[in-house]
Amino acid sequence: MIRGVIFDLDGVLVSTDELHYQSWRQFTAEEGIPFDRAVNHRLLGISRMESLEIVLERSPRRYTPQEKAVLAERKNAIFRGLLQRLGPDDLLPGALETVAALRRRGLKTAVASSSRNASLIMDHLNLRPHFDAVADGNDISRSKPDPEVFLLAAERLGLRPQDCLVIEDAVAGVESARRAGMAVFGIGTPQTLPGVPRLAPNLAHVTLDDLLRTD
Repeated sequence: MIRGVIFDLDGVLVSTDELHYQSWRQFTAEEGIPFDRAVNHRLLGISRMESLEIVLERSPRRYTPQEKAVLAERKNAIFRGLLQRLGPDDLLPGALETVAALRRRGLKTAVASSSRNASLIMDHLNLRPHFDAVADGNDISRSKPDPEVFLLAAERLGLRPQDCLVIEDAVAGVESARRAGMAVFGIGTPQTLPGVPRLAPNLAHVTLDDLLRTD
């Protein structure tokens, strides 16, 4: 029986995709690296350093590990600046309504994100009061698809992994949840999340009973 629901943040509760795209675009323009939305799509659900490695595949030059660390911080500084534009309109349809309905039923709720900016985003949008626990990129040493962040979220909820449902929008996140031994509900389409049987375009398109079904 599902006793807790763990939400990915970006793409499930809130959309910062466009801000990430704009920050990567500014960064790559400064570095003279080709970048487009197809490359940006490959960055969904993975860590900042993994994203940087993908972006640098098109770079005309090579960077040392020390230079890469500086580049990653520079890109993040651009993104954090753009976060000031984030507002209630960037919350995704059905997100807070679903969380509130789950809590009324007595289920525990958590956010689990590989992003080190997750807490900043949650504070900016005043999301913390809606959740019993948060685990983010500052708490883990291995990003999705490693299961560490979901296992930590379950631990902070005081629940076993098998008692948790994960709601995810990225392939890496789905794999992470499955490796954690948790049920998964996908936000997306059969094209964006192949092999995920239970899907909806957003949380406004699914009932609580459908979400919590375990058959």
